[in-house]
Amino acid sequence: MEKLILEICANSLTSALTAQLGGADRIELCENLNAGGTTPGFGTLSLARKFMYIPIHVLIRPRPGDFLYNDSEFATMKMDINACKELELNGVVLGILNEDGSIDKDRCRQLVELARPMSVTFHRAFDMCNDPIQALEDIIELGFDRLLTSGQSTQVPDGALLIHKLVAQAADRIKIMPGSGINAENLHLILRATLAKEVHMSAGEWYQSAMQFRHPHTRLANDPKDDYQFYATSLEKVKLIRDLLDTFVQNPDL
Repeated sequence: MEKLILEICANSLTSALTAQLGGADRIELCENLNAGGTTPGFGTLSLARKFMYIPIHVLIRPRPGDFLYNDSEFATMKMDINACKELELNGVVLGILNEDGSIDKDRCRQLVELARPMSVTFHRAFDMCNDPIQALEDIIELGFDRLLTSGQSTQVPDGALLIHKLVAQAADRIKIMPGSGINAENLHLILRATLAKEVHMSAGEWYQSAMQFRHPHTRLANDPKDDYQFYATSLEKVKLIRDLLDTFVQNPDL
């Protein structure tokens, strides 16, 4: 069996470097992971290009929320893609829907063409579309290299059956990459159930702030504890997943 690809969704430069050290094959670089991810800043992109040797794919998402974008948001996406090209990054991750939940083929086509020669992944906007079977055909027609999906469920374990169907439908015309809710405990089961050759996960955990002074009356986050903790990629988790993937290649019947 060929090597299974591990993509880590990294929400900072620190997380990206941790993923690289742990054995990830590729990262999806973003910010605001707790809101589904948004496009990282230019400084993060520049330093990632400087210090990383594994492929860097950048999330192109101008805001949290749905995937129906106005003209200014679409223009922002174009500018962010151009910035990624100028930095010679490896890929971008994007997706746009129409009001009725179908793939916005016109705008997606513009972005795919703009992004080349970088790799282009259609992200989990797919999981919010109205017809996954037709949407996959549209995404293939548009020339995307990869589809990231949870199988139109909140997490992959609940969407594994649809992902299996999508892998069969794709017939090697596009890579199908499961993502959301994958961990060390369910990884092998998901690989067997979906037949996917790539997986996407954050492999992260919450870390407590080193701040000693904590203001008793002021807060920034909706949940006060979030002012003094942060989520980041775990080196131990990445290493464990890498080992599990390599073990599965050697013995998929485990």
